[in-house]
Amino acid sequence: MSSPTNDRMSQLRNLLDSDPHDAFCMYGIAMEHAKVGSHEEAIAWFDRTIETDPAYCYAWFQKAKSQESTGNEAGAIKTLEEGIAQANTLGDTHAAEEMGGFLQSIV
Repeated sequence: MSSPTNDRMSQLRNLLDSDPHDAFCMYGIAMEHAKVGSHEEAIAWFDRTIETDPAYCYAWFQKAKSQESTGNEAGAIKTLEEGIAQANTLGDTHAAEEMGGFLQSIV
């Protein structure tokens, strides 16, 4: 019997196979990995999401959370600073504020 996480992962991978440039699917796969504690794998998928769509602000935020979970605070800080700059460029003040709050909590 498969778990709900495995089912979601299979669905997301199938959707990504049909559209290899779907940042939403990449982000979903990353979140599934993060949810089960596979943070290194999650970071790799967040990186793919950001490379595909740098405007996907929450990929920056979630990547930093995974980096912080692995003890890579310096990497998380760098990711947050880059993500905040990206969010500000896009005018996404909500994302910038959320990342800024997380940045303050780990600095």
